[in-house]
Amino acid sequence: MNSHLNWRYATKKFDPSRRIPKQDLDQLLEVLRISPSSFGLQPWKFVVVQDRGLREKLRSHAWNQSQITDADTLIVFCALKTMDEGHIRNYVDVISKVRGVPKESLLNYEQVMIGALAGKSPEAAAHWMGNQVYLALGVFLAECARRKIDACPMEGFDVQQFDEILELPQQGLQSVVLCAVGYRAMDDHHAVLKKVRFERNQVFIDKL
Repeated sequence: MNSHLNWRYATKKFDPSRRIPKQDLDQLLEVLRISPSSFGLQPWKFVVVQDRGLREKLRSHAWNQSQITDADTLIVFCALKTMDEGHIRNYVDVISKVRGVPKESLLNYEQVMIGALAGKSPEAAAHWMGNQVYLALGVFLAECARRKIDACPMEGFDVQQFDEILELPQQGLQSVVLCAVGYRAMDDHHAVLKKVRFERNQVFIDKL
């Protein structure tokens, strides 16, 4: 099957001389903005890091991985540290404005969301918000592949150091996962390796 996902791989070596056209990068970021999340609550922010000096500093806290500095752009996927009722009510305000419906008509939906949040411990809420960030990452990786823009999702980094350098706690955020985006180097031998996945009968359970 010819799929953009067969073309993509976790790029190990980027070409530091190649830039992503601004229009393409803007469209990729728009895909992040409209990514799905539970209830549509979007418990995230995305830090777009292009400054070379800053990325050099971050690289030392990410196992010295070259993707941090050699890719065109590094995106730090962040989750909210906490979500309160104010966030939910602000979201309801946005729904009302965008869809042109009275806020009163959304009261039941607002209460459902508040109740769902209230039913979670702080640890469970943090885990849930982190899961939402990974939904956005999956959509982002698929769109990168569709546009033939290389990407490398990365979990190998010191969360505490990244948070401190990027001043995330002051913004009520915590880093969850990274994604470097750009274009593969021509001599990255990983690009030509065959994709290894289990066969269909090993990953699907059919209940026909």
